[in-house]
Amino acid sequence: MARQQGRSRGMRRRTKKAERQIGYAVVGLGHFAQDAILPAFEHATDNSRLVALVTGDPEKARELGERHRVPVFSYERLEECLAMPEVDAVYIAVPNALHVEYAVRAARAGVHVLCEKPLAITVEQCREMIRACEESDVRLMTAYRLHFEQANLTAVEAVREGKIGEPRLFTSTFCFQVQAPNIRIEADKGGGVLWDIGVYCVNAARYLFRAEPVEVFAFCDKSQDPRFTETEESASVVMRFPEGKLAAFNVSFGAEAVATYQLVGTQGTLKLDNAYEYKGELRWELMSEGKTKKGKVSERDQIAPELLEFSDCILEGREPEPDGWEGLADVRIISALYESARTGQPVKLEPIERPRRPTMEQEEHRPKQDTPELINVQAPSS
Repeated sequence: MARQQGRSRGMRRRTKKAERQIGYAVVGLGHFAQDAILPAFEHATDNSRLVALVTGDPEKARELGERHRVPVFSYERLEECLAMPEVDAVYIAVPNALHVEYAVRAARAGVHVLCEKPLAITVEQCREMIRACEESDVRLMTAYRLHFEQANLTAVEAVREGKIGEPRLFTSTFCFQVQAPNIRIEADKGGGVLWDIGVYCVNAARYLFRAEPVEVFAFCDKSQDPRFTETEESASVVMRFPEGKLAAFNVSFGAEAVATYQLVGTQGTLKLDNAYEYKGELRWELMSEGKTKKGKVSERDQIAPELLEFSDCILEGREPEPDGWEGLADVRIISALYESARTGQPVKLEPIERPRRPTMEQEEHRPKQDTPELINVQAPSS
């Protein structure tokens, strides 16, 4: 299944640096920001640089500002940060419920917006973010790192080339034991297993089928575990796509760590293990024409490619893939899944068209990150 085409394209297009670097302010310094986003700037120097940090934690401000040698602002001083001539873009990594606020504030200041998934927690919030960016003529990108990751993009390419015939069934399991306290299980922060990790399964089914679901159904449940007083512990989902395609997945914050999907077609199967994680190698298996091939993709930096692509879009004045509408497409599905779980009924979705899908052209290889010393954060799982 592995191909070198995307890698060589990515390396060729980085043979020389851009005329200037896009300056980023990272808003929110939680675990993922410290462990993945901040280190990624070392691998994105072709066209990107870190110029400011925004946090409400004085210790993070002191330690990380000194480490990265950039000014640090409180959330209350965000507009002062955005007014810095060095700040061209923000990378928003605050809790889900706050994405809309900080994205709109940045857009109104004329600053481009790269926002972590889910883009927001309602369709209306997504539309507000998209509208604010359009009105200010700034770019908006949803931070789907797997749209630039080799194993997932090679899976997309294998399906597109008909290696497994016509795709029919998608199944996936994504779960881990969440550590409390954690924003992922706090309702007022936009927590919930579907918002946090279910969105990966939804997005993968969409880009592998190259289609949008027309009807969805979900069960959400929890045990007596005190971690899950505010949000669901687990969810089980079925999505119906056009032309006889079905997707089903299970996600949980209270089960052993698993991150895998399988796609079954009319003439073969495709499996990916560790499919959604940003740490560790990804392993794949392709069964096609009666023959089975296996391989792996080594761990690499999955955030730097996002930065490189978004900076290119800003410099070239073009819209990114994945854009704000891609984020909205998933938010409308997750919202429908919660409605289904609440009512116990399937929910039909209005047809939409997404002409742009991730392709092998977007693959970009950057080396594995070093794990930095983390300040006042804990990993989401033990």
